[in-house]
Amino acid sequence: MPQADPPRRVAGCRARALPQAHPPRTVAEFRARAARALPREVFDYYDGAAGRERTARDNEAAFDAWRFVRSVLVDVSCPRTETTLLGRAASAPLLLAPTALQRLAHPDGELATARAARGAGLPFVVSTLSSVPLADLARAGGDVWFQLYPHRDRGVTSELVRAAEEAGARVLVLTVDTPCPGRRLRDERNAFRPPPDVRPVELEAACRRAVRQAGPPSGRTLTAFFERNFNPTTTWDDVRRLAEATTLPVVLKGIGRAEDARRAADLGIPAVVVSNHGGRQLDRERPSLHALPEIRDEVGDDIEVYVDGGVRGGGDILTALALGAGAVLIGRPYLWGLATGGEQGVGDVLRLLLDELRLDMSLTGVADTAAVPRDVVTPAAGPR
Repeated sequence: MPQADPPRRVAGCRARALPQAHPPRTVAEFRARAARALPREVFDYYDGAAGRERTARDNEAAFDAWRFVRSVLVDVSCPRTETTLLGRAASAPLLLAPTALQRLAHPDGELATARAARGAGLPFVVSTLSSVPLADLARAGGDVWFQLYPHRDRGVTSELVRAAEEAGARVLVLTVDTPCPGRRLRDERNAFRPPPDVRPVELEAACRRAVRQAGPPSGRTLTAFFERNFNPTTTWDDVRRLAEATTLPVVLKGIGRAEDARRAADLGIPAVVVSNHGGRQLDRERPSLHALPEIRDEVGDDIEVYVDGGVRGGGDILTALALGAGAVLIGRPYLWGLATGGEQGVGDVLRLLLDELRLDMSLTGVADTAAVPRDVVTPAAGPR
């Protein structure tokens, strides 16, 4: 067996270089390799969820509760996945979700992810807590969106919006499910603090420009940082003001009720993400996939509807499309690729998911992701 290289320094943490073996064949294998490569506290930060982590588990189980119903004698010689997302072409109905502080996983961090997303022809939603400047990511090319948390200091929020506009981000994604941080027990047990050389550089710059000493999360727990800075008073009026104040389209991420999706549509919001934050906020919240059909039925084609939470394979993407999603977002899977292979690792995860999607399309008789019939899936327990 080949000998492992000596441990290497990764953004202030120690990660083990793994012996080369066969490429991972599933997202679960990428996760297992990331668990071996990353320091325990970093893996737990990425992998963990709120409370007893029931919501995170239920997100994945929700997909397992569906089975495919195939059609035959359909020309599936070249399954088509190309689509448009808010008016711009994408190679597939898939986006890379915002995830924080990616230089914990690899020295290139978000830059590696941005390059892999560009190579795959997919949008990358950059986190407010990016450890690489947004302008650098925009210069890497591709379809860059920017995720925004509302801050107690509205000057910070305004500065972040302005930075996104100046950097060339195409869309603002406002996260609306985080009035306060959920309780993440793994991080508490680990007393997790990012190392000094992994910092939310865009947020720090916005704080300085807003003449406010918010302080970085370095040296303190992330939960304490969020409690001090994130805004629990944000309302629909703030959403309206934000949409009026920016030239960018505003997407709401964290919608779980049909009534809220309808209200967003009535405000002129062009898209929502049905999401429970990957289970990282409210434990015992219902899976995003359970909320998706009623939200799609409520808004129809008035706005675009995306979903995240629990997507671990191409079959999950196809299931979400059948239940009403216009696209899905993934977070943890590409982080596991980043941790084990940088840009190439992220690209490998994306290729794996899209290859699985096309295979399942072929085998179920679906020729185009733009026309996935709802009856291509059925509950595993039989018709309801």
